[in-house]
Amino acid sequence: MIDVPTLVAQAREGRPRAVARLISLVEGASPQLREVMAALAPLTGNAYVVGLTGSPGVGKSTSTSALVTAYRRLGKRVGVLAVDPSSPFSGGALLGDRVRMQEHATDPEVFIRSMATRGHLGGLAWSAPQAIRVLDAAGCDVILVETVGVGQSEVEIAAQADTTIVLLAPGMGDGIQAAKAGILEIGDVYVVNKADRDGADATARELNHMLGLGEARGAGDWRPPIVKTVAAKQEGVGEVVEALEKHYAWMANNGELAARRLRRAAQEIEAIALTALRERFGSLHGDRHLDALAEKVAQGELDSYAAADDLIASVTG
Repeated sequence: MIDVPTLVAQAREGRPRAVARLISLVEGASPQLREVMAALAPLTGNAYVVGLTGSPGVGKSTSTSALVTAYRRLGKRVGVLAVDPSSPFSGGALLGDRVRMQEHATDPEVFIRSMATRGHLGGLAWSAPQAIRVLDAAGCDVILVETVGVGQSEVEIAAQADTTIVLLAPGMGDGIQAAKAGILEIGDVYVVNKADRDGADATARELNHMLGLGEARGAGDWRPPIVKTVAAKQEGVGEVVEALEKHYAWMANNGELAARRLRRAAQEIEAIALTALRERFGSLHGDRHLDALAEKVAQGELDSYAAADDLIASVTG
């Protein structure tokens, strides 16, 4: 058995091994996970969670690394969750973003963790909300969540972040992709990366036009800015941080920050409850009551909805 209070205390001190151990408990769905979450709950709610998403190849990892550098210059403690595709064999992270962020590996004020999606199609690991909570409790001022780019499913990051950055790049058909993937609804800040390439200005103009065609905004509503960067050269990253700070201030002033965090908590509770129910239903395969209901449905004695209601009552009653 792990001494959870001691582990949490060490994580609060910023000890990387303790933070890593807690996230491993989360990813492994440890029997002590409830104890861990109960210990962390009073220590959270202070970090600014920024999500980064976009199609593969737009430079998400490079941009994340550049943002880490920018925030460290401001004296912030930074946590990074890089959510990668899963290996079909081990279930582990396939790309390993930590390899691409070696420049920060020796900085004690930066914690980087690759997490596997483990087959979860939303671009985020199912355990990401709890991992974010671990980094929050460990004293991170800013948590950057970089998602695997998986087309239309990448919009899920908006549910986990205070602010969502959508990355695009010229020459990748991102204008069409932006409309198709629904990212015009989730972006709070848009970044056209690789702006030293031909077509960057055209991509920014097209994106600005598409945003203008979106839903009507009132006088006090947030208008997502479009920032051009060359993340590999740290160009334009300061403007991205400035846009993030403005969005945070806007959210804090009009109650949107609290509203987003409330929705996030509600979705997390719902996800945990549904997972528990799925486990209960999973144990019903071969169950006599389920077999009896299936036989009645097959013979036309009972409709499938009534059978489902009966089954739910037997599981939750």
